Amino acid sequence: MAIEVMLMDSVKKLGKAGEIVKVAPGYARNFLFPQGLAALATEAAKRRLKKLEAERAARAAELKKEALEVARKLDKLELTVSAATVDGKKLYGAVSVTDLLAAIEAQRGVKLDRGQFSIGESLREVGEYEAKIDLGQGVAAKCKITILDEAAPAV
Repeated sequence: MAIEVMLMDSVKKLGKAGEIVKVAPGYARNFLFPQGLAALATEAAKRRLKKLEAERAARAAELKKEALEVARKLDKLELTVSAATVDGKKLYGAVSVTDLLAAIEAQRGVKLDRGQFSIGESLREVGEYEAKIDLGQGVAAKCKITILDEAAPAV
């Protein structure tokens, strides 16, 4: 015997927010209801869901606006990092994401998380690289990274 519940939030392998699904009574009573993930499929629950969706949409719009503002600050970002090398080409270690995030914060005043920054390869040699910064809400920025030998004279 199954009961009909309306999902208030997306549940993996069950459905998306707003869908009405049939689940076992114990699953609903012991997991979905206490977590606030679902409610019995009633008119009151439907009204509550509409209110939640409106709040989520407003929050998503606010987050997108903030992400676009950060993207504007990071527009055409070029980082130059000096590092010690073995032979003028290969680095002693590697330039880490933490180093790059510190450089971005110093240069543009924007604090980012490690998870937002992605580099396709390891930065272990002198040269130019490109990185992608995912700001969320479908907004991304690109960053050009130049690694120089710190012993070489600046040009």
